[in-house]
Amino acid sequence: MPSQEPPRRRVPRPSGARRPTGRGAGGRPQRAGAAARRPGTAAPRPGGQARPLRLGNPRPRLRLVSLGLTLVMLAFVVRLLQVQAVDASAYAAKAEKNRYLSHKLAAERGEITDRSGVPLATSVDAYDITADPKMFTPQESKVPDAPEQAAALLAPILGKDPAELVRTLKSPPSPRYAVLARKQTPQVWNQIKDLRTLFAKKAREDKARGGPGTSVLAGVLSERSSKRVYPNGTLGAGILGYVNADGRGGGGLESMLDEELAGRDGKITYAHSGGRRVPTAGARETPAVPGSDIELTIDRDIQWAAQKAISEQVAASRADRGYVVVQNTRTGEVLAMANAPGFDPNDLSRADSTAMGNAALQDAYEPGSTAKVMSIAAVLEEGAATPGTHVVVPNRLHRGDRLFKDDIDHPTWYLTLNGVLAKSSNIGTILATGQLGPDQPSANRVLHSYLRKFGLGAPTGLGYPGETSGILAEPKDWNTSQQYTIPFGQGLSLNAMQAASVYSTIANGGVRVAPTLVRGTRGPDGRFTPAPTPGTTRVVSEKTAKTLAAMLESVVDDEEGTGTKAAIPGYRVAGKTGTANRVDPQLGRYKGYTASFAGFAPADDPHVTVYCAIQNPTQGSYFGGQICGPVHKKVMEFALKTLHVPPTGKQPPRMPVTFTPGT
Repeated sequence: MPSQEPPRRRVPRPSGARRPTGRGAGGRPQRAGAAARRPGTAAPRPGGQARPLRLGNPRPRLRLVSLGLTLVMLAFVVRLLQVQAVDASAYAAKAEKNRYLSHKLAAERGEITDRSGVPLATSVDAYDITADPKMFTPQESKVPDAPEQAAALLAPILGKDPAELVRTLKSPPSPRYAVLARKQTPQVWNQIKDLRTLFAKKAREDKARGGPGTSVLAGVLSERSSKRVYPNGTLGAGILGYVNADGRGGGGLESMLDEELAGRDGKITYAHSGGRRVPTAGARETPAVPGSDIELTIDRDIQWAAQKAISEQVAASRADRGYVVVQNTRTGEVLAMANAPGFDPNDLSRADSTAMGNAALQDAYEPGSTAKVMSIAAVLEEGAATPGTHVVVPNRLHRGDRLFKDDIDHPTWYLTLNGVLAKSSNIGTILATGQLGPDQPSANRVLHSYLRKFGLGAPTGLGYPGETSGILAEPKDWNTSQQYTIPFGQGLSLNAMQAASVYSTIANGGVRVAPTLVRGTRGPDGRFTPAPTPGTTRVVSEKTAKTLAAMLESVVDDEEGTGTKAAIPGYRVAGKTGTANRVDPQLGRYKGYTASFAGFAPADDPHVTVYCAIQNPTQGSYFGGQICGPVHKKVMEFALKTLHVPPTGKQPPRMPVTFTPGT
């Protein structure tokens, strides 16, 4: 009987598990007793039961990753909003600053011309050499010592110290703009451009070989500007003044009229890359407005004659300085104002600082006998005397606590009032002005009023920077000495322009016309605007002025006069000499002399006044008639010919200088 096998126990199969095939890997039959198990399946439990495979839930991990990505995206969005909305203007400004450069467009300075339109001060093309310091950093230039190399190349061309250029490139006043040199000629900029081109070519060759390909001069730029030049060199420098390193007026008319001359600067802003302008990026530009041209009353030729004559005499006399003023007697226009020594405003580095002003307006000094014309004018106008009044002039005159004398010792002179002026007697002038009042204080007050009307102790009206008004104390403040010295020109002070104006007043029939230096201005539109009409003041009557003119002729024409060296053949010249004790500004006391001569011509039909003064002559004569008389003659003769003033052809009147005692 066949044996019966017990029924097989069915082992449950895990869900998804395949039925064993009975073959091993590669289809080979599985060894007996070997369990068929796929890699990754759970090992069978003891007793033959397989462990079920349980996978982790992916959802928490997905949520964590999603949260992280969300936070990152949120940060990006917040930052993007901050950059584009909140900080947009700040970043735009930074970008603008780095991308764009702004430069000033310098306005062209107006010209200064003489009365005929001849340029005395003008402007020519120039360049300010600038640099972008960022282009010289190691990051941009790829050269560690770019500032040093650039400085070594530029210093000889610019005439600068290499160390100074290095400091400017490394520590500029502005992060993207540094000025290396101002007001350079076009030739200088052309030299720098040639060097830039040469180094740019080398940079391209270096880049082709695999190098950095940078040029140490790529960051050197230029800004178009203008340079002030004075075509006539030293001529009229005292009047014109000069401009400083910033192109602004630093002295003289350049300073006085700076606002009119300077114009209004413009501005240009443009994009740049690598130190070069990007032409396609557009630019913003505010055009500059040029300055106005100034036309002076000065005649260049007369100025030249005056400057030549005074310079030669100052040198021959070894004097400290001298000045000549030439004025139109009828209009008050200043035709020349020359100083010696002078300076060249084209090269201030060689100028003597003591000669850079306008001494004819800025020096205050005691005039001496040229001031006697005001005292005699007061005497004539007040009716205290006539030209023929007899004046007995002793060798010495005791007044107050002093003993007064004339320039030379002499026996008692028997002079007319005309003779007092012709021989320039101090004592005679004291005696004559003493008749202006019942007592000395009264006479002083009358004399003071005339001195003020002649323009002493007040500005001339020119408005010139640094001009002195001189010193004229009130009569109550005159000490014992001044009561008697002021009538003959000591104890008060004035400037050369004031002195010339006194004689122009007499020449103009007793009417003072305020002096002028400017005829008018011509604006950028070409329209000419005349200067305001100068003010006038009646000082003495026409009769008194004509009488004085005739008396002043005696100084020049009469053999006994002190001003014979100022005579001009064919012309009638009226004038007066002056020799004054000079106050030394360093010592604060009298030392040396001021020599002077003032006059006008033709005496009977005046056109021109010339005044000359020389300070502290130390060689030869120190008398005004001897050293200033010849200067007056040279300048007056030249001015009359230049202005085409003919001789009058009339004979001068002969007024007596002396009288015989008892007559």
